[in-house]
Amino acid sequence: MIKIQLVDDEPNILASLQRLLRPYPWEVHAFSDAQEALQALTEHEYAVIISDYKMPNLDGITYLQFAKQRQPHAMRMVLSGHGDRQSMMQAINRAEIYRFLSKPWEDYEIETALKAAIDLYQLRSENQRLLAQVRNQRNTLERQRQELQRLEQKHPGITRVLRDADGALLLEDDASESGYG
Repeated sequence: MIKIQLVDDEPNILASLQRLLRPYPWEVHAFSDAQEALQALTEHEYAVIISDYKMPNLDGITYLQFAKQRQPHAMRMVLSGHGDRQSMMQAINRAEIYRFLSKPWEDYEIETALKAAIDLYQLRSENQRLLAQVRNQRNTLERQRQELQRLEQKHPGITRVLRDADGALLLEDDASESGYG
């Protein structure tokens, strides 16, 4: 199941976001305390992490930097009523933010941003899974190649197979009778 983490020191903002996301099949974890949210990063794997920019104990950029260290594959977004250019650049450069969302927001903007972030997260996860599968297959093929080399060195000719025109295997006696030997 897709999990989304929301971090904002204003409970009414968290309640609004939770209400907005209720119709979707996502598990939403909301935190008004950044320390509790950090702890949750060790307990759950999030597809998307949305943090408020201005919080009393820990700013959103710093929080998302910690989140990036703990969950580098999660998509990170900043929600802020303070959308100056400098803070956006800082967010993008320091915490590799996927999107910068402004307060107040239009519901469709949040929904669209989350859907796009989840799609990208799932695509990246699938790419990682396929890459691991390809590496596994390469390792298996390399081990098989090495074993074939070892067998060929120990018993020259053992890895060569003779076949007739239809592709059937020919044994040594059959090969010499049919002109293959």
